[in-house]
Amino acid sequence: MNPNEAPIGVLDSGVGGISVLRELVRIMPRENFIYYGDSLHAPYGTKPHDEVHQYVLQIVDYLLSYPVKEIVIACNTATSVSVRTLRSQFPDLPLVGIEPAIKPAAIQRPGSRVLVMATPMTLAEEKFARNVSRFADQATFIPLPCPGLMELIEGGHLDDALVRDYLTKLLGPYLTEPVGAIVLGCTHYPFVRRLVADIAGAGVLIVDGSAGTAREARRRLAEAGLLYEGTRIGQVTFYNSTESEELLALSKRLLDMPY
Repeated sequence: MNPNEAPIGVLDSGVGGISVLRELVRIMPRENFIYYGDSLHAPYGTKPHDEVHQYVLQIVDYLLSYPVKEIVIACNTATSVSVRTLRSQFPDLPLVGIEPAIKPAAIQRPGSRVLVMATPMTLAEEKFARNVSRFADQATFIPLPCPGLMELIEGGHLDDALVRDYLTKLLGPYLTEPVGAIVLGCTHYPFVRRLVADIAGAGVLIVDGSAGTAREARRRLAEAGLLYEGTRIGQVTFYNSTESEELLALSKRLLDMPY
């Protein structure tokens, strides 16, 4: 196979990375994608560092068996844990991770309070602390761990009373003072963006890292001369470690979900 025709591999701890996949498909509609969701071992954000890294390595090995021409780690926790090691291990492979959209929030809402919704592990990683410190003089960042939210979204609770009640109780205490922005620091969370925006109220900026990650993935492929330049319509193939037909159906539903 011509390397340019090879698919792009995308991995996540479950279905959340489909928020990144949607952006990838939007800006590279002729590329083929293989998406692997590790719902069997989800959530990553509450597991030990070394355990998460082993899961990521297993998925990378699986994707490379196709082979893929690029890997996108569409999971904030997995990026924090594994991206540096993987880049050392596979120096010739275009490899892109995702991180909470700290910079856009600081630039667009300077001087404000910014809530950063993320998994406990993402918030505990040194990478997160470094990102916040770079922009600490521009905004006040408030880490907001969200245990259980990923599991709700994995269960298909995207716009019902259960997830609305969860988000209302989570965000309510932080909204008693003005908030300029809310960063969705897990790739699952964009699927409840509308609920978050509704609860936060008018004027609160809601940001995530999906679009920036997709642009960086395209840039790296172009830099490596690996962009597909033919006329085909790209295809997406889904795999999930649970082999659950319900999760595969949810994956396709999320890919087609309106923004």
